[in-house]
Amino acid sequence: MRTLDKHYIGGQWVAPAGTGSRDIVNPANGQTSGTMVLGNEADVDRAVAAARAAFETFGFTSREERLELLDSIIAEYQKRMADMAAAITEEMGAPKAWAAGAHAPSGLGHLTVARDVLKKYAFHEDHGTTRVRKEPIGVVGMITPWNWPVNQIACKVAPAIATGCTMVLKPSEVAPYSAQIFSEIMHAAGVPAGVYNLVYGEGLPVGHALSGHPDVDMMSVTGSTRMGAAVQANAAATIKRVAQELGGKSANILLDDADFEKAVAAGAVGVMRNTGQTCTALTRMLVPHDRMDEAAAIAGQAVSSVVPGDPMADGTNMGPIANGMQYRKVQDLIQVGIDEGARLVAGGPGHPEGCPEGGFYVKPTVFANVTPDMTIAREEIFGPVLSIIGYDDEADAIRIANDSPYGLSGAVQSKDHERAQRVAARMRTGMVYINGAAGDLTAPFGGYKQSGNGREWGAHAFTDFLELKAVLGHNA
Repeated sequence: MRTLDKHYIGGQWVAPAGTGSRDIVNPANGQTSGTMVLGNEADVDRAVAAARAAFETFGFTSREERLELLDSIIAEYQKRMADMAAAITEEMGAPKAWAAGAHAPSGLGHLTVARDVLKKYAFHEDHGTTRVRKEPIGVVGMITPWNWPVNQIACKVAPAIATGCTMVLKPSEVAPYSAQIFSEIMHAAGVPAGVYNLVYGEGLPVGHALSGHPDVDMMSVTGSTRMGAAVQANAAATIKRVAQELGGKSANILLDDADFEKAVAAGAVGVMRNTGQTCTALTRMLVPHDRMDEAAAIAGQAVSSVVPGDPMADGTNMGPIANGMQYRKVQDLIQVGIDEGARLVAGGPGHPEGCPEGGFYVKPTVFANVTPDMTIAREEIFGPVLSIIGYDDEADAIRIANDSPYGLSGAVQSKDHERAQRVAARMRTGMVYINGAAGDLTAPFGGYKQSGNGREWGAHAFTDFLELKAVLGHNA
């Protein structure tokens, strides 16, 4: 059993102002794995005050000082990689190989990229006699999710440290163990007191108090579109910057000349990674109408290789859904797909055979003959569910892909690279992968429309954490 009974504020582990707590549930078996203290408004006030005081010095540190600090954080993170991976498996059910090979390394990756960007980043530019300075925005409130817990913590904290900001983090109340370890890393690395602060708790009251706090200069949030809208509305009274990475319902367009055997199989298995709990998952696969049966057969066969089960067991490549509420939502939406007339190719509702009882396991599910108006084609399911949708021609595929309130990610598959580039240019989305391109931690990460605003990762992440100051006559 893990016990998270203190917040990290002002460089110390401190007792909470209140007495509330909540159980943390292991999604692999539905059993309590630990407890977490619940913060309140007083805890947020204390953390923000510590961050505000620290900013008076940290905001004016040199590039060299921040590089040295990032190097120290990276070194401590490397020491705790195994601990981080184990915590992520326990808190959100990632298979142990996936936690060790993807989740834990993602945090290290963002820290390393931020350090590399900082080495050469231009914090000013000159226009004649005017110098435009790029200065840290100040105190940043951060709210992070449970699906990629340390990835989302690190991709916010790293650029904040690099640009000279101080921060208060509210991690997911569903998956807080990785945040505890990350905070231990920050402490061991010698991060100055008050630069990094952690308050455990739920959206109400902690997230609400943080986003509305007059001494918080910026909110950086990752979560559902509904949550992002609530944060933005609450932040409006204090006119603070709000950077959001929210939901997605991304389209994977397979043009008629694509290598279907390869592209369909890779696309179907890709949706199942992380048990479908990835905002950029390509959950809408668009294929020509006359290739529907072919695509369905390939996808169904491909997902048969996906083995749901105990995340600690060897050979498991898909763990449980991270929490009971999300599990019930996914099960309900699979049934809605059947009820609305989509053709079930693989999976379906119910508990997968052989998975531990009590855990939040879902069958890898593929639907074919999905129409763009169906619920499963429009709502972000956030589970291992693929919808295959037919289209008439290239223009129709682009129209269907863009017919969504979301615009986070997308993909195009074609043997004609120039054709794929043209289609990618027409997609209204923050990211497009051509022919299975690999991810890139230096590329801007974020979306259009209700998928959010601002960008994370790499040099582009620095922009949100900086204010511009025009110093006229500086170069006279």
